[in-house]
Amino acid sequence: MAQVRIYTTPTCYYCDRAKALLSKKGVAYEEIDVSVDREAMKHVIASTGRRTVPQIFIGDFHVGGFDDLYALEELGRLDSLLGK
Repeated sequence: MAQVRIYTTPTCYYCDRAKALLSKKGVAYEEIDVSVDREAMKHVIASTGRRTVPQIFIGDFHVGGFDDLYALEELGRLDSLLGK
């Protein structure tokens, strides 16, 4: 299964929804809290151009935020990205 990283903050509703969707699918993920890891936030901005959370990566593929993750699930494409 592909490595999943999700950049979050503690008070982010969409971060919680993304983590819940991944957990429901039985997907382990690495959570990086950018509110305490400023270098991680700089990395996210540099690699995606986005300043919002969540930012979700499956392997090296930048999914985007929760809406993007959910759209992949609705289209039936999320499992293949995850290697399921």
